[in-house]
Amino acid sequence: MPQPKKTRSPLALAGFGAAVLAAGLYAARYSPKHAGTRLWYARLKKPGYTPPSYVFPIVWTILYSLIAVSGWRVWTAQPSWRRRKALRLWAEQLMANAEWSRLFFGEHRPQVALLDLVAMEGLILEYISVARKVDRAAALLFVPYMAWVAFAALLNADIALLNLDARHKFPKPRVV
Repeated sequence: MPQPKKTRSPLALAGFGAAVLAAGLYAARYSPKHAGTRLWYARLKKPGYTPPSYVFPIVWTILYSLIAVSGWRVWTAQPSWRRRKALRLWAEQLMANAEWSRLFFGEHRPQVALLDLVAMEGLILEYISVARKVDRAAALLFVPYMAWVAFAALLNADIALLNLDARHKFPKPRVV
């Protein structure tokens, strides 16, 4: 007998929001808000198309909201192997997302962080492909995220090329 569709519970949405918030808080531990990281990032050579720093929290607030709602929509869909796969991909891309900040800002390794971004983009694309068959709106909610991560990969690649010695050039900050 098929299981009934889960309700679109606000509590479940809050759970997805909490997961995204946890990833964001983990990533924020390594952000340029810390003096050592801010100094390191300020000293890096960056391409002219680098957005101003105030853009990032605005964009990420919007994207994290879309990520949470997308995961929640998939979770509320009828149970199936596609749903399970989409939820697994959702969690994996979120972990890769949080890990990027540690690699780029925490470890001062833009080249390794770029590999993480490429893997993340692959997970995002696969999530969209699978989620589309579970809940089309959930897949569409990931499109702005996919575009931003593609842009971030280009930016990260240029920073990595312009700063081949980034890891050794400046002091590594302490994580609080």
